[in-house]
Amino acid sequence: MARIPPPVAAIRTAVRRALPGDGLVLVACSGGADSLALAAAARFIGSQVGLITVDHGLQEGSDRRARSVAAWARDAGFDPVRIETVSVAGLPGGPEAAARTARYAALDNAAAELGATAVLLGHTRDDQAETVLLALARGAGPRGLAGMPAQRGVFRRPLLEVARSDTRKACAALGLAPWEDPHNTDPAYARSRVRASALPALVGALGPAVVGNLARTASLAAADTAALDSLSATALEQARSGTGLAVSVLAGQLPAIRSRVLHRWARELGAPGGALAHRHVVALEALVTGWHGQGAVHLPGGIEVARRSGDLVRVVPTHIK
Repeated sequence: MARIPPPVAAIRTAVRRALPGDGLVLVACSGGADSLALAAAARFIGSQVGLITVDHGLQEGSDRRARSVAAWARDAGFDPVRIETVSVAGLPGGPEAAARTARYAALDNAAAELGATAVLLGHTRDDQAETVLLALARGAGPRGLAGMPAQRGVFRRPLLEVARSDTRKACAALGLAPWEDPHNTDPAYARSRVRASALPALVGALGPAVVGNLARTASLAAADTAALDSLSATALEQARSGTGLAVSVLAGQLPAIRSRVLHRWARELGAPGGALAHRHVVALEALVTGWHGQGAVHLPGGIEVARRSGDLVRVVPTHIK
C-alpha cells in the first residue's frame, strides 16, 4: 500500500477533526493552493461535500477562473457546485475589506439556502500569523490578537495549525495545479507586504518557529478574550438601571471588564461595530472614572451618551431638540 505523503495526511487529519458529524459541508475554494488542498481533503473524507467559488469581478478573467474551479469540482464529485458572483461596489472599506464582506455574505447565504452544516475556509497557520502582525500594527487589543477563530457560526477553519508550505506540497503530491492570485503579491495590500517582507524578516531574525508562535498567541488570546467576554456579559446585566447603566456598578469593575461592558452597551444602542473605535470607549469610560461635569460623548451612528443622576444614559442629540 502506497504511503500517504505527510502533508496530505496532515491536512486530512485536520479536516477530519473539523468536520461535523453529518449533514452537507461546503468548501469555499478560490483555486489557490490552500483552499484546493482543503477541498481535496474534504472530498476524500466527507460523505456530503459541495463546493462554492466566489467571483469578485476584481480581476480580468475572474469569471474564467471561477468556471475552471467549478469544472474541476464537478469532475471530482463535489455536489452541489456553485459559482457565486458578487459586487463590491458601495461596500465600506478598501478593496480587501469590501471583497471580504461580499464573499462572506455570499457564502453565508449559500449555506442557509442549501442547508449546509458547515462552510470550510482554507486559512492556514501562516495566515493566522499575518493576522496577528497586522493586529499589532493597528494597536489592536486582545480581540484583534485573537486572530481568526477556528469556528464562528457556520464557518470553520480546519487548517489554522497547518503550514502554507504543506498545502502546496499536498497539491503537488495530488497532482493539483493551484491558481496563483496576483493580489497575494500586490504590494498595494498590507497583508501582501506582511507576507512578502515583514514575516520573512521576523523568521530571518528569530527563526522559523516565530510563525507557529504568532499563531499560538492568537489561540491563547482567543481563550482569554472568550473568558473576559463572558464576565463582561454578566457585568453588563448587573450594571443595568432603569434608564441606562449605573455608574457605581461600572466604577467597581476591573478596567478590562468595564471597557467591554461599555463597548457592548454602545453596540446595543446602535453604534455600528466597524466605526466604534477605542477612543469612543475611552470617552465613555471618562464619564465613569474621570467625571468632572463634561458634556455628552458622541458615538458613531448619531448616538450621544451623557452622565445623568449617577447613570450613563442615551440622550437626544442637541441638534434635533
